[in-house]
Amino acid sequence: MNWTDYHTHTPLCHHAEGNVEDYVAAAVKAGLVEYGISDHAPMPHEPFDDWRMSQADLPAYFDWIDQARSLGAEFGLEIRAGLECDWIPGIEDWTEWLRSQYPWDYLIGSVHYLGDHFEFDNPLRMDFWNQTSIDEAWELYWERYLQMVRSQLFTIMGHADLIRKFGYRPSGDLKRYYLPVIEAMAESSCILEINTAGWNKPCAEQYPSLEFLQLACEAHIPLVINSDAHAPGDIASEFERARDIALNAGYTQLARLQQNQIISWTQLNA
Repeated sequence: MNWTDYHTHTPLCHHAEGNVEDYVAAAVKAGLVEYGISDHAPMPHEPFDDWRMSQADLPAYFDWIDQARSLGAEFGLEIRAGLECDWIPGIEDWTEWLRSQYPWDYLIGSVHYLGDHFEFDNPLRMDFWNQTSIDEAWELYWERYLQMVRSQLFTIMGHADLIRKFGYRPSGDLKRYYLPVIEAMAESSCILEINTAGWNKPCAEQYPSLEFLQLACEAHIPLVINSDAHAPGDIASEFERARDIALNAGYTQLARLQQNQIISWTQLNA
């Protein structure tokens, strides 16, 4: 199968490891035809946090992409260039500036912050969960995620239900959170990812849930499978398992990207 992995990181974000040679070698070993690089984008008003590139790191990031392209060419491995961008209110102009800095193949939109700079998914910042009810946290998360989708600034929607990371779930039918976001994705022509990193988190499940994926499939939202790799050994991790989940949700193909466009499809049963 012609696998692609568009959500991967570099040591420039300060919580990933490995060098460009090792990532390319891992991508080749995993049978990827496209290795996408999408490290955590800089934020304005630095220092913002300690787990992303700084603005001064962008030239080094461009060099990493160039090195990957040179190395990948030896193996017929296509390199795709992206960023994982955080969504917070008022970030639109900054994101547009980032878009202008390089001919990106895609931007991944993600929500890691709620309220006043609360990193709800950071195990070192569990104070958020001590101060917020599960219902309130889910309301805040999906409201912000909906805003991000409607901005139409991003090609791929990152780990769509990251709010489940620690296993916290509200009671009742979760479609009340899912459906507005899925409808907005369909209207905005977004691409959804299955993010396999969730299997290594307390929730022990892919992002997003099977129910979310089933609803997204019914809404004809295109899909990719990504690892969210923070080390070479993470590249294409659990992809066969993710393919089974995608098939179970009703998907039959995965999108392949270049310059913010779907350029072809990979059949899941191939």
